[in-house]
Amino acid sequence: AKLDDAEQTERRRELQVVAVDQQDLVQKPSCEEDALSDSILVGLGDEPLEDLPASQSQFEEEVCEAVKRSRRQDGDDKTSTPQRDRTSESGADRRRSRTGRSVTEQLKRTMLCNAAAPANVSLSTVLKEAVVSEEISVAMQAMETVSAETTDLGPFFGLPTRVKDLMLKLRGIKTLYDWQETCLNLDCVRQRKNLIYSLPTSGGKTLVAEILVLRELLCRKKDCLFIVPYISLVQEKVRGLASFGLELDFVVEEYAGSKGRFPPVKRRKQSSLYIATIEKGHSLVNSLIEAGRLENLGLLVVDELHMLGDGSRGAVIEMTLAKVLHMSSQTQIIGMSATLGNIGDLQTFLKAENYTNDFRPVQLKEYVKLNDTIYEVDPKEDDCFRFSRLLNFKYSSSMKKIDPDHIIALVTEVIPSHSCLVFCPTKKNCENVAAMVCKYLKQEFLRHREAEKVVLLRELKDSGDGSLCPVLRRTVPFGVAYHHSGLTSEERKLVEEAYTTGVLCLLTCTSTLAAGVNLPARRVILRSPYVASDFLKRSQYKQMVGRAGRAGIDSVGESVLVLQDKDRTTVPFVFSGSDSGLFSDGEITTSMEQLRTFLQGTLLFVQQEALCVDRSLWDEVQQCVEVLQEKDLIAVTSQPQGTKLQVTKLGQATYKGSVDLTHSGLLFQDLSRGLEGLLLNSYLHLVYLVTPYDLTTQCKPDWMIFFRQFTLLSAAEQKMSAAVGVPEGFVARKAAGQTVKNSVNMAAVQRMYLALVLFSLLRETNLWTVADRFQLSRGFVQTLLSSASAFCCCVLHFTEELEEFWPFRALLTELTRRLSYCVKAELIPLMEVAGVMESRAKQLFNAGYKTLTHLANADPAVLSKTVENLYKKQANQIVASAKMLLNEKAAALQEEVDELLTKPSDLPTDQLMPRGPLGGPSRPRPRSVRGPAPV
Repeated sequence: AKLDDAEQTERRRELQVVAVDQQDLVQKPSCEEDALSDSILVGLGDEPLEDLPASQSQFEEEVCEAVKRSRRQDGDDKTSTPQRDRTSESGADRRRSRTGRSVTEQLKRTMLCNAAAPANVSLSTVLKEAVVSEEISVAMQAMETVSAETTDLGPFFGLPTRVKDLMLKLRGIKTLYDWQETCLNLDCVRQRKNLIYSLPTSGGKTLVAEILVLRELLCRKKDCLFIVPYISLVQEKVRGLASFGLELDFVVEEYAGSKGRFPPVKRRKQSSLYIATIEKGHSLVNSLIEAGRLENLGLLVVDELHMLGDGSRGAVIEMTLAKVLHMSSQTQIIGMSATLGNIGDLQTFLKAENYTNDFRPVQLKEYVKLNDTIYEVDPKEDDCFRFSRLLNFKYSSSMKKIDPDHIIALVTEVIPSHSCLVFCPTKKNCENVAAMVCKYLKQEFLRHREAEKVVLLRELKDSGDGSLCPVLRRTVPFGVAYHHSGLTSEERKLVEEAYTTGVLCLLTCTSTLAAGVNLPARRVILRSPYVASDFLKRSQYKQMVGRAGRAGIDSVGESVLVLQDKDRTTVPFVFSGSDSGLFSDGEITTSMEQLRTFLQGTLLFVQQEALCVDRSLWDEVQQCVEVLQEKDLIAVTSQPQGTKLQVTKLGQATYKGSVDLTHSGLLFQDLSRGLEGLLLNSYLHLVYLVTPYDLTTQCKPDWMIFFRQFTLLSAAEQKMSAAVGVPEGFVARKAAGQTVKNSVNMAAVQRMYLALVLFSLLRETNLWTVADRFQLSRGFVQTLLSSASAFCCCVLHFTEELEEFWPFRALLTELTRRLSYCVKAELIPLMEVAGVMESRAKQLFNAGYKTLTHLANADPAVLSKTVENLYKKQANQIVASAKMLLNEKAAALQEEVDELLTKPSDLPTDQLMPRGPLGGPSRPRPRSVRGPAPV
């Protein structure tokens, strides 16, 4: 800019000189200073250029030296030639002008080269950070001075314009829906009050929460916690927000399964977004409370808030929210759901405002089917049904026997040109319906996107190390697949991607898909008003039918509930509400009075009249305290000022390890017995100790398989099995069908059976082979593996609080890592990246991307071309997630370095040193040569 200004000044000066020469032809004095040769440098003045790179500074010195030499030479010329004619003068003027321009051009060329040269921080990065910082500063000032009259807090709802650009670039979102703008501009939102909002599925609820999270991270520089129900949703959200974290300089941390640190790393320069499952979110809040860092948590978002009424998991959500409400007045709470009942109770519990809207981007039409007639759901009608049409599909007598509910007729009305979901009551029913539909589909379905189906089958086979599900082998060529927990996570991911891209047009699935990954469809069919043997709840129904209608693709969505005549009058179209899940759970505080105060902030207290019928709430609480005392989790002492509660060491270990209260005593006993004869030449003993207690009832041993696997164990392993209560003789008698007279703990037997499954997985790592060997579904085996890795992490934290269990700490750390991935060691660094499964990790490793650093520095375009069947969007997400994980690890190490190098605030000074007899600081006595130093 200075160069350009100087050039303009020089041009004006030249024009003035020409004008004067034309009016006055008198020759100029020879002593006049030659201003043309260094006019550019003169224009720059004596003002120093700050922070010049070394190359520019050197160039500036060279130019200045050249100018000085030029001046000396010109001075000599002027002395020897006092007068010059106009011809020679004009030629000299031109030379001087060229000299000035050449200096200018040389300066510009050099500066351009310097700008293009690689540097630690690029100019574009600096400018981007400056713009973002400036807008964040403006938004923060606006938030500090917010008033009721303010309609907007900044360029983009209090956020930098850069966020709006990223929404368009990464999500394709240009504008927000009207309801989203209204919600973000609510007074309670702008004043950071708690908020509950509910809209139909696919209405765009998550985007509002994400904008509020970004505002908290960037404007208020506070950490945020985002709680979602399932591990798959955690991984999906980590992948989706990693790119935002890289662009806007915040950290996205995954808390699911065995992942997550307690307490989290304390970062000085960056804010953190913790994305967690319900259980991990509760553990995270516990660790923040214990570390005295809960005030740093600026925002807590709970997705699927209606799960408050979902048994034990609902109780965990309620405990998490109650603790945050009780311990931190600075943490804002946002709850969202598609359906919420008893909204008044929830508002009272959370001290929150409520926002409700029935907006859907795509209109939903709800129908029910009775016999061969379709009725539209209409609340205005007496029985809620209005006749719509008759099914137009010709059934043969054999088809009617196989498909009495007309599923084929309902499905073929929309596929393959549109997508369809069929929700089934059981996993087996999903597979049967998929196979039944394919049996009657026309051959033209086989030709629809045939090549892509071949690729999908190959990927499914690769994910199973050469094994392919026989049902999927028959159904995928028709564009049909099933989706439930019996599939491995890799299979589910492949099926979901194929359905999203239209390769698959029909999925038969269980109700868990509705609460999990977002897979919309043109038509949703509910095969039955039952989930397993339980009648459908209103919240479950709304979640399922909410998948109907794809924004931007369909103009309308349809749902069809298949009913039998006996169910017509009992269809629950009235939502029953969310009740507290804390009725059987106690909370730990330091006194009974504090416990009473804490209790008043729970949903259980709000709903006590409805829930506590036979006895008062306080009686229930006192009984819970007695139970905790019996389990040796707390100590109760009577003092003059009241009854005091104190957590025991076992209670502290249970709390830190997030171990179920019903299992903590048993775990302590098992670990104590394990110390007496811990088997260290095999993983079997450790695996048995971390096999989840709650899965033992879900698997009945096949005694012949049990005995066959037992005989393959070494003598030391069989001895260890007998030590935990499962001797070889017992297994042999059961396998032979004989009666066992001696009583044996069946829970220990079932746990040993599951431990053998895990032990086989650790030795072979091939999930399909192990599942076939034990005659278990591969989905159950994978669930067992992920549950064991999570429980192993819990046991590790449990042992860290009890000194006598110190030998387990190092052993369980490595076992947690092995169970978390259960693959060859070289693939583990790649599988740490969110969303990278075993088959994808093998592809990346074979393509040369062998470490996390390789992935973080990969070019997504090259990556998608190098790795087979990897779309550009997926490649971008993988690279972004890898960069985020690498940055997170580097930042954690840097924080440790900074903490080690920080001068302690409580460092003793000279004033605190003990004084000697004469007032001076006392000196330590010298060490005696013959005796030890004084203690």
